[in-house]
Amino acid sequence: MIASLTSPASPRPSPARPGDDEDRPDRPRVTELRLSAFAGHRRASFPLGPLTLFAGPSGCGKTSALRAYEALARLGGGDGLAEVFPDPVACVPERARPDAQRRRGFRIGCTADGPEGPVRLDVAVQAEPDLRIVGERLAADGLVLLETALRDPSRRQVQAAWHTAGQASVTRAPLPDDRLGTALLPLRVAGKTDGQRRVLAAAEQMVVALRSVFACDPAPDRMRAPVPTGSGRLLGGCDNLAEVLRRTRAECGQRHARLVAAVRAGCAGPVADVLAEPLADGTVRAVLDRGDGIRTELGRLGDGELRYVALALVLLTGPGVLELDPAGEVPAALQTLTVLADGLDRGLDPGQRGELLRLAARMCERGHIRLVGAVSDASWVAGTDGITVVHVNYPSLK
Repeated sequence: MIASLTSPASPRPSPARPGDDEDRPDRPRVTELRLSAFAGHRRASFPLGPLTLFAGPSGCGKTSALRAYEALARLGGGDGLAEVFPDPVACVPERARPDAQRRRGFRIGCTADGPEGPVRLDVAVQAEPDLRIVGERLAADGLVLLETALRDPSRRQVQAAWHTAGQASVTRAPLPDDRLGTALLPLRVAGKTDGQRRVLAAAEQMVVALRSVFACDPAPDRMRAPVPTGSGRLLGGCDNLAEVLRRTRAECGQRHARLVAAVRAGCAGPVADVLAEPLADGTVRAVLDRGDGIRTELGRLGDGELRYVALALVLLTGPGVLELDPAGEVPAALQTLTVLADGLDRGLDPGQRGELLRLAARMCERGHIRLVGAVSDASWVAGTDGITVVHVNYPSLK
């Protein structure tokens, strides 16, 4: 059974302290992930800070939490339901029983903070017998700004009602059942009344908070071979690391110098530079310049070193270099890139883990990037300031 979407509004956050985020604008950001019923999670709520680590043993649900976050991000970017959930039945809680109409589904949601205060989004998805959004709620300060519901299962649409505060308190209209209504509101709401403008501002805050997400899980086996030149945008598996290195070295010497320093701290042997060498066949390969006339192909490095180099590059670049679709109509100064890194510590030795964590903390503190990672054990981060550690357990493991 798909339950109704009911939840109290979150309290407004405390005002920012002077100097927070280097006096930048209050960028929209996701501060809570809710998995009311998703895969092995039930009634789960996870706080998200600038640098958040999901920790727990294998099978506890860290990866599914990151997948739910990525799914919300893609829905916020306008992707269709079937694209976001190619295997929706896998998202249904294992013990969920179908109702009289053979319906089963799942529920996810999040809170985005920003200039409008905390804005909550909750979505109910039917996975069987047909994939569709059957309920959505956008709310702020206890006021429901958008609510949708499936009224006629024979039609591929939901009935939507949004707050207007004009002569009529709400406006009603059908919306497609395979798209997030919140992302469609700017096309449907005129913004003529205070109520409509409030709806638009809340929807924009949620969409901007969700849109700039880069899901990253470097795959060393695919990073070793030379690659053809292309767009210069880094893929989630970091397969095309070499061509991206060529671009970043040419475009920003300061960030490249930081990358070289990070690689020097986390890789064995001397490192004077990190280069991308063009080859005769038109491909390019990445190498470490040892500073004594010797160059080491990155393909000769171990899996842990390759993952470390790739993750450091991700943290030191931005939306223009990573393969994602940020909100192009919103100035970059108002956006925050969120990196989702499953298995953040996989293959890394203690020294590499520490260096990567310090780099992530520095970049997150500056305010233009957020990191949500999954680790098997977070004991090694104890005592480090600015990190939110979320210990994940499926109900059956408690």
